[in-house]
Amino acid sequence: MSWNDWVRTVEVEPSLYAADFSRLGEQIDVLLRAGVHVFHFDVGDGHFVEPITMGPIVLQSIAPIIHAGGAVVDCHLMTESPEKHFGAIKKAGGDSVTVHYEACPDLTSVVLAARAHDLQVGLAFKPETSVAYAAHAAISSHVDIVLCMSIEPGYSGQEFMPEAIDRIRTLRSVLPREVHVQVDGGIGPDNIKAVRDAGATLFVTGTSIFAREDLPRAYRRLLQELA
Repeated sequence: MSWNDWVRTVEVEPSLYAADFSRLGEQIDVLLRAGVHVFHFDVGDGHFVEPITMGPIVLQSIAPIIHAGGAVVDCHLMTESPEKHFGAIKKAGGDSVTVHYEACPDLTSVVLAARAHDLQVGLAFKPETSVAYAAHAAISSHVDIVLCMSIEPGYSGQEFMPEAIDRIRTLRSVLPREVHVQVDGGIGPDNIKAVRDAGATLFVTGTSIFAREDLPRAYRRLLQELA
């Protein structure tokens, strides 16, 4: 299975970093029943980004629930030397890994390492990184998705950077059509349509879902904005 099999035109991906960890399994189950097809799982190592976030131990606890519900886990590795973690991520149940342009001086070898573990692979880039550089690297290394960060990676709850719209539009214009554009950071009902119109098909949302009391309603509202 690949991203082209997983994406139903567009996908709103709840970011589990923003979940209530005392009710993580329960919240995943509720969102599965609401129709979520892709969950976003952030891994921060305390070096590439300051926070130390979730890792394979958490992933191995929730991946069976997600897979049993017919969904997949999209793992965003905000880490140095991300290839060191591919084996553990795959064993724990990850389906795709997204690595950072800034952390991969030899991106092609990193992508090949992910493929060797039968993982789909994406490329993320920070707001200060040139879209042209990231797009060239993505095309030459044959990744499946490209993640345009609309906040500084590492912390949930930041506000969307308006300048990301032009960056998304530029990215979509130069990537092959089969490569999906993903956006992460500050996405909510007030801007998700503009992000879609700029060319994105994958929308990572944290507090716009998990900060609400009714998770399914929050998820469905985002989908309605994309209708």
